[in-house]
Parts: sequence; C-alpha cells; structure tokens
Amino acid sequence: MPCADLSADDLDPERIRRYFAAIGRQVSQEHLESLGVLVSQAGRLTPSHGGLILFGRDAPRRRLFPEARVSCARFRGVERVDFLDRLDIEGTVLDALEETPKFIRRNTRLAAKIVTMRRQDIQEYPEVALREVLVNAVAHADYSLTGMRIRVAIYADHLEVENPGMLPFGMTLDDLKAGVSRIRNRVIVRVLRELSLVEEWGTGYRRVTQACEEGGYPPPAWRELSSALRVIFQPHPAAADEDSELARVPVNETDETVNEADETVNETVNARQQWFIAQIIAGRQTVWADLARQWQVSRATARRDIADLKARDLIKFVGAWKMGFYRLTKQAQRLPQVAGPR
Repeated sequence: MPCADLSADDLDPERIRRYFAAIGRQVSQEHLESLGVLVSQAGRLTPSHGGLILFGRDAPRRRLFPEARVSCARFRGVERVDFLDRLDIEGTVLDALEETPKFIRRNTRLAAKIVTMRRQDIQEYPEVALREVLVNAVAHADYSLTGMRIRVAIYADHLEVENPGMLPFGMTLDDLKAGVSRIRNRVIVRVLRELSLVEEWGTGYRRVTQACEEGGYPPPAWRELSSALRVIFQPHPAAADEDSELARVPVNETDETVNEADETVNETVNARQQWFIAQIIAGRQTVWADLARQWQVSRATARRDIADLKARDLIKFVGAWKMGFYRLTKQAQRLPQVAGPR
C-alpha cells in the first residue's frame, strides 16, 4: 500500500545506504522499486507502508505508524510490576534488531562451563533462536494495530517476545510448526530476505527449535493470544543451576563468611548491583558514576540500582555526603541471584 501523502524524500537515504552496505550492495531507485519500498502513485514515487516502516524518516514514520517500534523491559520477579531496566527503541524496527540483543545481553546471566580445561560461556537464553524470533516478529507484526508494539520482557525465570497481530487468517500454530508460510507484510519480508535476515519459506520455527536443541536449551513455547503472538523462552539449565551455587557476601567488618542458617535475601539483584556489592566488599568507595561507567548505563539507571539496594536494606551510606561511603548491612548475608551478564 502506498503512503499517498508522502514522497520519496520521506525515506532516509542514509538508513538505506547503511543497511545495504552491510551486505556489500549499493541500492538504486530501481532496486527500491523492485522491492516495493517505493511505489508509483498518480505518476510519482511514494513510499509503501513497508518501506516507510523500515526506512522512513522519523517524523512521517511516527505519524503514520507510531507503534512500529520495539520496547524492552527487565522486571523483578515473574510479573510485570517492578521495572529493573527498560528501553524504548525510537528508531526503525531494523534499528531495533541491532539494539534489542544488546539489551538482552546486559539483562541476562552468563553461566560458565569448563570443557577440556577451558571455560565455555553459556548465555542464559539462546542468542541465535532469539534473533530468529525477533526477525520474524518484525516481519509478521500487524503494524495497523494501535496501542500495541513488539515487546521483549525479561523476568526472573523466563523471557518473552510478543508481536502484535494474530496468525494470518486461517493459519494455526500447527501450520506454523509444520512450516506453512503466509506473509502479512510482503515488502518487509522481501527486504529482510534481501538483507539475509529471513527466508520466506516458513523455516523460522524449525531454525528456532533446532538452535535451542543444539545449545541444550529447553524448547520455546508459542502462544497465540487474542491479538498477539508470544514466544516464551526458558533459561539454559546451566544458568538456572547457578541459583543454587550463589556466592556468599561477608557482612561484618572482620570479613567472615556468614552461617548458612542465617536469614538470607530472597529477592534477586541484577549483575550491576552484584558488581556494586563486590566493590564494597573489596573496600572500594564506589558511587553511581562508577557503576554507570562500568556498565555503560545512564545516570538514572545507575542511581536506580543503588536506590533499590538501599530500599531493600542491603547497603547503607555512612558519613558525610562528600566524604562518606557505602557499607553492606546485616541484611546482605548472601549475594542474591544474578540477573545480568558478567
């Protein structure tokens, strides 16, 4: 479908150049027309809906397709209640395919396995399968729905990728698993295929399950909701097993290890908070700016991490504002489960 009130100038040429340069291609106007990114309308060229969603300048894209974006969140616990981290990616859905994996990496665990005297790092969730699901979400989302967008939600015990829109009319989950392919957004799928990000032939489900199987991950669950499709990932067993082998945090000034019978903290802390606690144990006078610099997060995120530790009575600030420092409280008798990468 053409965007009748727009012109070819409403596409961002730098975005187009960058994405096609990544596959060693120079793109011409004729090529964009062949892909359906540009279409002829009343004797002039105008972006198609798919072309605007993928390559449109920010103002017209947000005006016509305000929900064509991805939102990410990390929650404490297993419900959508308390945010630990969040990111609303304001660029195009192609930009989101680059930024979302970074958000997932910084908010999930990394387990370690020793194989033939070498350390093998294991991501909490399968990166290849997640990327495949994200690409398919971009390809098949229903961008006409208002108030809905692609969402990535990370909980203490699972991860969800949800895209707006049910399966195409007449298609079932069994069809999806059997490799039946029905395309909702032809231009978007055509471009993603051109960029070597997706195939048109219904192989996505098989590639996701195969990647999970090869990596030792539980198979994901696919759920069709009233107006969305949700894919649910469970963590790798090695990452889940780390919960039972948590590092111990000394809490008194003699640096003695606490007794297992002592009361422990049951709530999780993320990796940034664990790092902050480790600095305190090491005797370093660390502040929010150090945390922000170490983890490359915003000032607001760093301060929120520290405020959360204080609110849960895990740390306290001792001394005057400029000369004081943080100290562990007696409540912090064991390092809680890590909720982020090392």
